[in-house]
Amino acid sequence: MSKLLVIAEGRDGALRNVSFEAVAAAKAIHADAEIVGIVLGKENLEEQAQELIYYGADRVVTIAHEKLENYTSEGYGQAVLTVINDESPDGIVMGHTSIGKDLTPKLATKLDTGLVSDVVAIETNGDRVEYVRPIYSGKAFEKKIITDGLTFVTIRPNNIAKLERDEARTGDITAKEVEVADIRTVIKDVVRKASEGVDLSEASVVIAGGRGVKSAEGFDILYELADVLGGAVGASRGACDAEYCDYSLQIGQTGKVVTPDLYIAVGISGAIQHLAGMSNSKVIVAINKDPEANIFNIADYGIVGDLFEVIPLLIEEIKTVKV
Repeated sequence: MSKLLVIAEGRDGALRNVSFEAVAAAKAIHADAEIVGIVLGKENLEEQAQELIYYGADRVVTIAHEKLENYTSEGYGQAVLTVINDESPDGIVMGHTSIGKDLTPKLATKLDTGLVSDVVAIETNGDRVEYVRPIYSGKAFEKKIITDGLTFVTIRPNNIAKLERDEARTGDITAKEVEVADIRTVIKDVVRKASEGVDLSEASVVIAGGRGVKSAEGFDILYELADVLGGAVGASRGACDAEYCDYSLQIGQTGKVVTPDLYIAVGISGAIQHLAGMSNSKVIVAINKDPEANIFNIADYGIVGDLFEVIPLLIEEIKTVKV
């Protein structure tokens, strides 16, 4: 039987959504394969491991170590390589997150294998599995085929739907002891600038503000809309440069890449660098008082008007519908 390894990623004591999406991706690669999850951290990992099983993993290996409380490529690399050597999997899947983008190339180098990164879809063509990934800042897509050796892929968050959660599913959870030594990087404190609430990279609804928001206070109304829709707030490079918000919210070629179900661009002109980070969103709504703004060229729906008049009306209407 084939075996696929899923490297799960946790945050604040819970697994990120992309970990469950990685399990679904592994199933798409080989429906009959045994899916083995890896959960790393400092303590209390069994609950996270059980969640991975509910979402489709067949069994999970947990590795608890004080040096795995915060991510370092050395610590995680040593721990994951130990499991890889013990399990000898046919493939490895992980999220294309900041951690995944750092860890997986180093693992691939150690394993002397290739890596297909930033996969947004997995398609089966007869006996052949094709991995779809964006190129040229999302302007085109290519299909990769792995013909030999280990299947090693990272998946873009919010693109491959996770399987339905099933609390009736059972599987073995094994705690493994691993020696983590020779760590050259010591993390003494972690300061997060990311906004509270929904994770921007995994949000199904994103409200993004640009220079048209005019001020930091102008973003308050975007947070209100995001709260009503259960979404996250992002920003263009221009809004970040103008110090309306922190760079942790930046979406674009030099920021985060997001693919939500709904993307509302507020006061954003639509520079090509910004489009590279959000153009693959499923539904795009643009709000801008300039009818010639480039953002309308890719939007599914456009509203020409003053955002400070339009957004309050939207919030009021959405609240009415939700009641």
